[in-house]
Amino acid sequence: MVLSNTLFEEIRIFGTKFHKITVCDLLNSIVEYAKQDRKTVIGNVNTRGMNFAYDLPWYRDFINRSELVFCDGFGVLLGAKMLGYSVKSSHRMTCPDYIESLVLLCEQHNLSLYLLAGKPGVVDKAMAQMKAIAPNLRVAGHHGHFAKTGPENDAVIADINRFQPDVFYVGFGMPLQERWIVDNFDRIDARVFLPLGACLDFYTGTVYRGPQWMTDRGLEWLSRLLVEPGRLWRRYIVGNPLFFYRIFKQRIQQRFKALKR
Repeated sequence: MVLSNTLFEEIRIFGTKFHKITVCDLLNSIVEYAKQDRKTVIGNVNTRGMNFAYDLPWYRDFINRSELVFCDGFGVLLGAKMLGYSVKSSHRMTCPDYIESLVLLCEQHNLSLYLLAGKPGVVDKAMAQMKAIAPNLRVAGHHGHFAKTGPENDAVIADINRFQPDVFYVGFGMPLQERWIVDNFDRIDARVFLPLGACLDFYTGTVYRGPQWMTDRGLEWLSRLLVEPGRLWRRYIVGNPLFFYRIFKQRIQQRFKALKR
């Protein structure tokens, strides 16, 4: 992976970076990177991702070595503000909000898109929705429920390489998708790698994301928790307070260093 060389302001939380960008910045960057004859990773962070980066050195390295990292969580923006950074709600974006804009740009610039995510059937539904708004889009895909090593993994990679995507969406959820990209990066013939979690599940309506008034106000986590409490309670009930405890800890350390100067 190529080390970051962008002009966007870099923000650091727990030694893990993300960039101060808008949706427009992100989409334009994806298009420009997809036109280059090299591999690029565009990562993203939310509170869960920041907790992984805090605990897992390889994950932190994955994010920090990504060319561009966008913020996909209001909690991270709040944490950045608490640490003294100037950020706005426009510096947070989540994939279901911009996926169709990305699809239209891919069609406009003749960029191919490969989707690797979801249960069987989700990718097919997503591609049908995409083709409905972008008939000339070059798109292919495969579900994400396959063995991530061995012959089945080899067959999926061969399918990706036959298509040679300009933009490669990977959605297994954190940190599995990032680990899979690290393990298979050199074998895959794609230009832009986009680990985007459950975006296609939300885009196709397979998983309920929550009402827009909640998602627009940083309460998507609460809506998801109410829908899937058994699966997500640890992520939010434990993970969110842990993230902010670590923010307070970093803030105290920063103040202590400032007093010693």
